[in-house]
Amino acid sequence: FWLKSFWLTGFRPRCLPAHSGCAPPRAPRAAAPAMSFQRQVVVDCRGHLLGRLASILAKEILNGQKVVCLRCEDVNMSGSLYRAKLKYANFKRKHTNSNPRRGPYHERAPAKILWRTIRGMVPHKTARGAAAMDRLKCFEGMPHPFDRKKRVVLPAALKVLRLRPERRFCKLGDLSKEFGWKHQDLIKRLEDQRKVKSSAFHKKKTASKRARADAVQKVKVSAEDQKVLAAAGFA
Repeated sequence: FWLKSFWLTGFRPRCLPAHSGCAPPRAPRAAAPAMSFQRQVVVDCRGHLLGRLASILAKEILNGQKVVCLRCEDVNMSGSLYRAKLKYANFKRKHTNSNPRRGPYHERAPAKILWRTIRGMVPHKTARGAAAMDRLKCFEGMPHPFDRKKRVVLPAALKVLRLRPERRFCKLGDLSKEFGWKHQDLIKRLEDQRKVKSSAFHKKKTASKRARADAVQKVKVSAEDQKVLAAAGFA
């Protein structure tokens, strides 16, 4: 009778104290640190793991942050290239049986593969999700407006910090080339040209900073000027 009444009323026994053998509740998993909100964040995707990078960026664009992803061809995937090819070939088989032109569409370019991976983590069929996807841009290489902007990385998604050194991995650009992406050589040539210009700019900038530091050390300020600088808070 008592068992039946407990079952009918939905009775559930309380958890006993820790010394009674009942397991303690799990601590909540720590979330990845959010970006500080900026007008636009430019992410250098080289050396990031695909899934971890996509999950962080999906959350950011849903929060209202505009994100630009560069060098998508250098995104890493855990597992060998052979395994990645098997998974993508299985994905390629999925299409509308009566008319494959109706989708789903299988992107070949690395930037579009990253874009689609992020889209899978966003409710893109709602107005909120569609607006979030409008805040995302993905590129192979570093096109002109963004090659001169400050770029950031996401430590929570870096391969060197998240994947054991003996584990296999592959590049998204190599996978794309295996399935029909034709611009890997072009992107490599453009990147080589950009790196030459970037190196020259960096050398010029460091030389200018060193010359300014030397000039500041050698300059002599009179006592009167020193008082004026001290009053202005520059002493």
